Amino acid sequence: MHDLVHGMISNPTHVTLAIGLAVSSTKGSQGQSEASLKGKRVAILATDGFEQAELTEPRKALDNAGAKTVVIAPKPGSIRGWRFKEWGDEVTVDLMLDKAKPEEFDALVLPGGVINPDRLRMEPKAVAFVKSFFESDKPVAAICHGPIMLIEANVLRGRHVTSWPSLQTDVRNAGATWTDEQVVVDRGLVTSRKPDDIPAFNRKMIEEFVEGAPASRTARSTVET
Repeated sequence: MHDLVHGMISNPTHVTLAIGLAVSSTKGSQGQSEASLKGKRVAILATDGFEQAELTEPRKALDNAGAKTVVIAPKPGSIRGWRFKEWGDEVTVDLMLDKAKPEEFDALVLPGGVINPDRLRMEPKAVAFVKSFFESDKPVAAICHGPIMLIEANVLRGRHVTSWPSLQTDVRNAGATWTDEQVVVDRGLVTSRKPDDIPAFNRKMIEEFVEGAPASRTARSTVET
């Protein structure tokens, strides 16, 4: 080590080269982190009554990570969010459900809100769209009341999930293990309980979406309290 340092000091060119390589390496790792989802297309399935923050905040996190997010809804134009106890802002619909092809997406996000999934579960095409992601072994993230769509699609048997607490009996009846945790990850499926959990939800969602198909890695289940 002493010889290496002495050699670098005696030869300024070595110092410049070493610093340049270190800076280049740092920039490269930062760029990779920032663009971790570059080239990935993520579907966000929702309709009127979605909980505002549960769509906008995960979408922002995905966009910042380099993903191309697409809001899909059963109707054209826009859908209106729900902000706790009153109607919130409108979000532009990027693609009609009738024209959405699951094979064109790498992952799926299901925002919550009481009204939103209750309406979507009555749309056979919405249920089929959700189910196709599990059939294709693609990662899915659902928060709050979003897991209602997982119940309707009959994809929860043998899974470990969390959700808004009022859904726990329905989740268990669908064959899943339910726990009251901030975020649960089970083989590419990320679930959280409520808006307060969004930071943890976003972090795990991006991790799983970067990994891609759950079948391509060792099955795992993780929990954050």
